[in-house]
Amino acid sequence: MTNSPLTLIEVESVARSAHEGQTDKAGRPYAEHLAAVAEGVRLRGGSAEQQAAAWLHDSIEDEALSLTWLDAAALPQTVKDIVLALTKRPGEPVEQYAARILDTPGALLVKEADIAHNADPVRLSVLDDPTRERLSAKYANIRSLLGLATP
Repeated sequence: MTNSPLTLIEVESVARSAHEGQTDKAGRPYAEHLAAVAEGVRLRGGSAEQQAAAWLHDSIEDEALSLTWLDAAALPQTVKDIVLALTKRPGEPVEQYAARILDTPGALLVKEADIAHNADPVRLSVLDDPTRERLSAKYANIRSLLGLATP
């Protein structure tokens, strides 16, 4: 018997639970970032599958969830593929990471929403100067590699 796919609300709940207690670089609850990326995907016309992937986009990389969990999860393969495409691998060149995102249907929109939130000037303004400058350069580089316009 096949389990019915997790709903978007269920995926959100799993992601919030998995990242419970984690904070971003500014000390904010990590789930705020996930919610902002999912909303960014929705506002950009993303599908429910892309929104689900947005909720889970950092879960494997941050070890909030395991690859085993993702493999067994009642999720469409598209969601799993996007999450895996967005998961940075240790020592992986950024060019290889960008190429994988571009090669995975639906992943670019999720990454665009992720970068937009990460690079938000208000969000960056609370960081120290060296961190803000390092992250701004990092986001500009990945935008360039992905062919995304600078806001």
